[in-house]
Amino acid sequence: MAEKHKKISGRIEKLKKVIEKHRYLYHVLDKQEISDAALDALKHELYELEQKYPEFVTPDSPTQRVGGKPLDKFKKIEHTIPQWSFEDVFDKEEITEFDTRIKRMLTKKLGSLPNKNLEYICELKIDGFKVVLTYEKGVLKTAATRGDGKVGEDVTQNVKTIESIPLKLNKEVNVVVEGEVWLGKKEFNRLNKEKEELGEQPFANPRNVAAGSIRQLDSKVAASRKLSSFSYDLVSANFDLPDTQAKELELLKELGFRVGSNYKLCKGVSEVIDFWKEWSPKKEKMEYVIDGVVVKLNKTEWQNELGYTGKSPRFAIAFKFPAEQTATTVEAIEIQVGRTGVLTPVAHLKPVLLAGSTVSRATLHNEDEIKRLGVRVGDTVVVQKAGDVIPDVIKVLKEMRTGSEKPFKMPSKCPICGDKVVSKASSPLIKCSNKKCGVRHRKALHYFVSKKAFNIEGMGPKVVDALLDNGLVNDVADIFDLKRGDLTPIERFAEKSADNLVESINKGRKISLQRFITSLGILKVGERTAIDLANKFTDINKLSEASFEELDNIGDVGEITAKNIYDWFRDSNNKKLLKKLLKRVEIGKMKIKKKGKLDGKKFVLTGSLDSMSRDDAKEKIRDLGGEISESVSSKTDFVLAGDKPGSKRDKAKKLGVKIIDEKEFLKLLKK
Repeated sequence: MAEKHKKISGRIEKLKKVIEKHRYLYHVLDKQEISDAALDALKHELYELEQKYPEFVTPDSPTQRVGGKPLDKFKKIEHTIPQWSFEDVFDKEEITEFDTRIKRMLTKKLGSLPNKNLEYICELKIDGFKVVLTYEKGVLKTAATRGDGKVGEDVTQNVKTIESIPLKLNKEVNVVVEGEVWLGKKEFNRLNKEKEELGEQPFANPRNVAAGSIRQLDSKVAASRKLSSFSYDLVSANFDLPDTQAKELELLKELGFRVGSNYKLCKGVSEVIDFWKEWSPKKEKMEYVIDGVVVKLNKTEWQNELGYTGKSPRFAIAFKFPAEQTATTVEAIEIQVGRTGVLTPVAHLKPVLLAGSTVSRATLHNEDEIKRLGVRVGDTVVVQKAGDVIPDVIKVLKEMRTGSEKPFKMPSKCPICGDKVVSKASSPLIKCSNKKCGVRHRKALHYFVSKKAFNIEGMGPKVVDALLDNGLVNDVADIFDLKRGDLTPIERFAEKSADNLVESINKGRKISLQRFITSLGILKVGERTAIDLANKFTDINKLSEASFEELDNIGDVGEITAKNIYDWFRDSNNKKLLKKLLKRVEIGKMKIKKKGKLDGKKFVLTGSLDSMSRDDAKEKIRDLGGEISESVSSKTDFVLAGDKPGSKRDKAKKLGVKIIDEKEFLKLLKK
C-alpha cells in the first residue's frame, strides 16, 4: 500500500511540474509546445488523482485554479506595505516639470547629480485592476485588492483562477508583488456578445469587467473569464532587492511572473516623451487597453531617497495619453458643496458616451473657469475624460449658439444652508461661511437613504461620501438620476455592484408618505411625528401648504416643531428640492382610516407601563384613531400615568384633565 501511494504521489508531482511548465510557456512567455487538448488531458488526470487521493492536494496545485465554493463575503487584509496611487500628467510640459522637480529634490539631498539626464524606466500603463500578491516560501499565500491603501479585500480564491499568476514561484522566497489584472479585448467582445444574445446590458469597458470578476463572491465567475495579469513591482522580499527598476522587472520574470514586454530604459526626459509619442497611436493595436505610460526613476537608491507624499511616490508618475473627448449640451449648472464647504459648479449634460461610460455631469471647477470658458446653460460644449471620474468641460462651441442660452452666476448664499459665501483675493474658490455646512449636508444625505427614510440598500455613508466627493450628487434628488456609467469609474464599484446599487435606487423610488416626510430631515420631525403628519394631511402637497395653526393643532407636534415644518416648506431652496424630488419618486397614497373608538381623543403618556412599552401604547392609541401629545394642555383628554409619573401628572391635576392608570387604559382599549 505504501509503495502504491509513493507511486501515485510521484505521478502527481510530475503532472504538476509538466502542467506548470506549459502554463508558464503559454501564459507568461506566449509560447506553446503542446496542444490545448493535450494540456487539458494532463490537467484532467491530475484532477482525477487528487479527487481520489485528497491527501496529496497542495495549495500550489494547478487544480486549485478552478473556482471553489462561493464566499459569503470578502475578508479584510491589512497591507504590510502601504498601497500608493500615481499622480497624473498629460502633456510634454508637465512631464518636463516632473523631471525638473526630481532633479531639484535629488540635488538637495545628494549635493549634486552625476548626469544631467536621469534614467527612467517607461512601462505601458494597463487600464486594469490592481492586486497585491503575497508569497511565503515561494507559494501564493494571499491576493488582495488595493482598498483604501491600508486595508484591502482578500480575493485569493479569484486570483488563483488567473493562469498568468504563479501559484508557486521558481524560488522558495518570501515576497510581496504588485500587479495589474486585465481582460483582453477579444474576451471582452466575446462576453458582450453573450450578453447581447441573452438580452442583457453589455459591459461598459474591459477594466470594469476585470474589477468585477476579481470582486465576485463566486470564483467560478472569475474562472469563466479569461483574465490575465502583468506584475510590475517587487515591493518587499526576504533578500536584497535589485538596485534598479530594470533589474527588478528581470527578477520578476525569473521568479515566474508575467511582465509587460514593452518597457524601455530611457536616458533623459526627451526619450520618455518619444516613448510616449510612439505608443499613443500604437496602443489601439494591443490586446489590452493602455491609457498611458508609467515613468519611474530607474535607480532604487534614489527612489528611496525621494520617498512618497501622502498618497503618491515622488519618483514615479503616470504620463497619460491624450484624453478622449466628445461634444454635448449643458442642460443645467448646479452648485456642489464639498466637505470643506467649497462651492463647485457642476454642469449637468445631455447624457453622452465617453471613454466607454455614459456621462451626464462635468466639473466647471470655479467661477474663474466659467468666465474663462464663457459657458452658459444651453451651450454645446466639448467634454473630456482624463482619468478622473467626473469629466471636464474644456471648450464652448459658441458658433452653435441660438440666442436662448442663459449665463450662470455663482450664488451669494450657500444653496445648502443659506449662509453667506466668502472668498479670498488670492484664491478662485468660494466657500460657505458656515463651517459645519459641508458636514451637515453629508449627514442629511446619509439620513435620507437610511432605513428610517428611503432605505436604499447598498448606499451607506461611505458610498454617499464617494458620490459627493466625485461630484456625482449634490442633493438628495440627484441620487435618482444615477446611472451605471456614473458609478463604474469609482474604485469601489465594479459592474455588478454598480448594477445592484442602481437597482436598489429604482426600488427606492416608491415610498410611503410618512417615510418621505421623515427623509426630508426637518428639525424635530422624527418617525412618529411623520406618521401624525401623514395621517392628518394624506398628501405631501397639502402638508406643504398647511398653515402654522393647522400644524400646531396636531397631536405632539407642538409650537416649535410646527414652526420648523412651516418654515421648511417655505424656504426657496427646499421648494426647489421638493419639486425636483417629486419628479423622481412615487409617494404611495395614504389609506383613509375608519373612525376608531378613540377618534379625536388626545393622550399624554407619563411614567412606565407593565404590560407594554410606551411606544406600543402610543401605537394602539393611534390605531384606534387617538392622537398623542407630548405636553399637557386644556385640549388633552387623557393623561395615562404609569409607574413613577413625572410633572405631567401634576399639571393634569391643575388643569382638571382626566388621569387614568394602566388598568383603566386597558379597559378603555377593550370597550
